[in-house]
Amino acid sequence: MGGCSPFLIEADEVERLCNESGLSVIQYLATLVKPTQDLARPPISNFHVGAVGLGASGRVFMGVNLEFVGLPLNHSVHAEQFLVANAAQHGERQLKFIAVSAAPCGHCRQFLQEVLGATELNILIADEQAETRSLLHFLPHRFGPDDLEEGIPLVFQPHYNCLSFESLQSPEPDPTLSLCNDGEDGKDDVINGFSPSEDLYQLKFAALQAANSAHAPYSLCPSGVALMTVKGKIFTGSYIESAAFNPSLHPLQAAIVAFVSQDGGKYEDIVQAVLVEKEEAAVQQGDTVKLALKKISPKCSFHVFNCSVK
Repeated sequence: MGGCSPFLIEADEVERLCNESGLSVIQYLATLVKPTQDLARPPISNFHVGAVGLGASGRVFMGVNLEFVGLPLNHSVHAEQFLVANAAQHGERQLKFIAVSAAPCGHCRQFLQEVLGATELNILIADEQAETRSLLHFLPHRFGPDDLEEGIPLVFQPHYNCLSFESLQSPEPDPTLSLCNDGEDGKDDVINGFSPSEDLYQLKFAALQAANSAHAPYSLCPSGVALMTVKGKIFTGSYIESAAFNPSLHPLQAAIVAFVSQDGGKYEDIVQAVLVEKEEAAVQQGDTVKLALKKISPKCSFHVFNCSVK
């Protein structure tokens, strides 16, 4: 597909590849759908979905569907959700065009209402008919952000939720939600040369930053997750809320998008996870994330840290 990542092509590389192939950018997007499908991880349905998006920056982003054996289907990540989270994590400010392997399901048609420029977004169904339609065509009588809260920042616009830990001292995790995987001798395992307690310092502030970037204008319950792999790499995900609630992407799903798109390893490589959210929030992610991690990466330690609004 070009570039060093199968989920992102930089703008200058897109321009070069289009010039070499003699294709327009939209035609080039269509050629990327099939190879993107091959990157999907759907062990339950075995139905591979690929989504490719053109950003206002000229960059091209990819998204695929992810399914997780042993978990309820609502933990699945749809390809369009993956695409949006991937683009947002790379600082994209708007998606101008999307090409997908199949027409977006109702879940994704609703989720896409949260992005900046949703009413202007065009979608190419890269099948034999190769039809291009607007998002408004797929959801003509839309229910969206303006129906609940006017003037809120949308996905791809800057967010800062004013969250912080109450003390500069290291906050204590919620013991009722922790998953602690100790070594056989009763001591914490050492990962990448550092003990889990040392890694927690990095993870909790990475998760706090992700929570501050979360899109949660309806519940006002932002949250963020940070994951660490056995190699010591950190991947973060911010909660992305939908006005229709159920299509929301919880922060672990978003962090897994970052892990898959930037690392591509096995889920078992994830060895530590931290969730940061407001204490006694109306929408809490802790139990959901704990359940998912026990199935996705059983040896992963998990801690929840509470924060407050400044």
